[in-house]
Amino acid sequence: MPKQMKTIDGNTAAAHVAYALSDVATIYPITPSSPIGEIADEWAATGRRNIFDQTMTVRQLQSEAGAAAAVHGSLAAGALTTTFTASQGLLLMIPNMFKMSGELLPAVLHVTARAVAAHALSIFGDHQDVMAVRQTGFALLASASVQEVMDLGLVAHLSAIETSVPFLHFFDGFRTSHEIQKIEMIDYEDMAKLVNMEAVAAFRARGANPERPELRGTAQNPDIYFQGREACNPYYLKVPGAVSDYMKKVGELTGRAYQLFDYVGHPQAENIIVSMGSSCETIEEVVNHLGKSGDKVGLVKVRLYRPFSVPHLLAAMPETAARITVLDRTKEPGSPGEPLYLDICTAYMESRKTPLILNGRYGSINRAAHFAGGRVRAALPDLGSRYSVELWFWNGMPSDARAVTGYMFSRGVDQAKGAPGDHLGIGGTHESTNAVGKLFFYNGDELEEVLVGKTDIELRTWNHVVLVRDGDQVTVYLNGQPEPEIAGRATPGCPADLAQVFLGGRSDNLFNFEGKLDELAVYNRALTAQEAAAHFAAARP
Repeated sequence: MPKQMKTIDGNTAAAHVAYALSDVATIYPITPSSPIGEIADEWAATGRRNIFDQTMTVRQLQSEAGAAAAVHGSLAAGALTTTFTASQGLLLMIPNMFKMSGELLPAVLHVTARAVAAHALSIFGDHQDVMAVRQTGFALLASASVQEVMDLGLVAHLSAIETSVPFLHFFDGFRTSHEIQKIEMIDYEDMAKLVNMEAVAAFRARGANPERPELRGTAQNPDIYFQGREACNPYYLKVPGAVSDYMKKVGELTGRAYQLFDYVGHPQAENIIVSMGSSCETIEEVVNHLGKSGDKVGLVKVRLYRPFSVPHLLAAMPETAARITVLDRTKEPGSPGEPLYLDICTAYMESRKTPLILNGRYGSINRAAHFAGGRVRAALPDLGSRYSVELWFWNGMPSDARAVTGYMFSRGVDQAKGAPGDHLGIGGTHESTNAVGKLFFYNGDELEEVLVGKTDIELRTWNHVVLVRDGDQVTVYLNGQPEPEIAGRATPGCPADLAQVFLGGRSDNLFNFEGKLDELAVYNRALTAQEAAAHFAAARP
C-alpha cells in the first residue's frame, strides 16, 4: 500500500494496532491509557473492520481486575484479546497475568507506563508499574516514540501469536502516550500479510469448547507444579528469535529497522548509556552531537526487556565499552540497584567481562534540583586533570548575606580539612576574595589561589556556566559569551585520579548553595569557547 502519513498521538497509534489484531478488548479507564479504550470503542461503534474482517468487541468492566479476568476468559475461549492500562491498574491485573502466561495465552497489554502512587499520587511517566510485573511471565517490549508505538506494537501482537507467550507493550505515559507526531501509518492489509494465520487457527482450536471438554486450573503438589513451571522454558527461549524476525519483517515493510537492543554512537565508544523508553530520543541527540566533536560515546536502546537476551545485548555493545551507565526510570527501595542496572550487571558478570557499570536513576518529570543547604555527592572516575563541568544555576541567596554566597560545584575529598580541590561558587562578603556577587574559583585553604569573574550575578535568574580545567589552566564561560568570565592559572588542589565531585556544596560541606541547579553535564575533556556558546544557544528557551 502507498505510504500514508498522519498526525496522531501515542495512544492512537497503540489503538490502531490493537484494533487491527484483536477480536476483543476488555477495558477500564485509567490515566493516561484511557484514550486507547475510548478510541477502540468509538471505532467499533462506527463499524470499523479489523484484519479478520470483523468489528472488535469492546466491553468495559467494573475495575482493572475485572478487565484482566475478562481478558483471561476471552483468551481461554479462543478469542485474541487485548486491554490497556497503567499504574495501579496494571498491578490489579497481576494475578490474571500469571494465569495467562502459565496457560500460554497470547494476550497483548498496551501500557502507558506511569508512576505508582506511593507517598503521593503521580499520573506521569515512570516505569514503576512495568517493573512490578516483570516476574509474571509476560514478555516486555518498550517503545520510545509515537512511530515506535505503531511499529513495535505490531511486533508485540505478531510475536504473541507466533510464540503463545503473552506480551506487555509499554511506552512512557504522557511523554509518548499524549505526544502528537506526524508518523507513517501501517495499513491493515499490510499487517494481515505478516500474521501467522496457522498459529491463529491453532490458538482458536485450543479454545475452551463444550464439544471438547477438558480439565483446566487444577491444584498440584510441589513436585508436579515445579515441572509444569519449567516446561514453559522452550517457549520463552524462542521469544527473542521470534521478536527479532518480526522486527526484520516490519522493517522490510516500513523501512525502519529495529533490533532487540539498538546501538547508536561511535563504533569504538568507551562511554555508553543503556536506557529504554522516551529518554532514548534525547540521549541519541546528545550522543550524535558529541560524536561530531569526536567523543567516543554511545547509547544502547533496550527494546525487548523480557525475556532478557544476553547474547543480543553483548552483540549490540561495542567491545571497546569501558564505562557503562545504566539509566532506570524507577525506584526500588532497599535494592542494591534498579532492575535494568542489575540485569546489565548480571549479563556482564556471567560473560566474565568487567567494564565499569554505573547506575543512574531519573524521575518522571524534568525539574531543576532545588538546594537548600544540602549537596549531592557523585562518583565520576577518570576525570583526570582535563575536564569540564557545565550547568545552569539559579541563585536564591543575596550576595551580602554571608562570607560566600554558595558553591555550585566542588571536586575534592569529602570533609578534608581546608577543602583542597576545585571549587566554583558565587562570592559573598569575604574580603580576601573580593568577589561579592561574582563567580569565583578557589582551590582550597592551603593553596589559596582565587580567580574572580567580572559579571554581577543577578539574584533569582537562570545562568549558564561552563568550568574548564586543563592542567593548571582554569577557564569559566558565562551565558555563552565568547570571552571567558574567568581565565587564569590555578594549581590543582586534588589528585588527578580523584573520582568524587559535589553539586550544590563544597567538599567540606561549607557554604552550600541556596538555589537551583539544572541540566548538568561533566566531560572528561576541555570544552572550547565555541562549544560552550553552542550549548548555551541550544538550551535557551
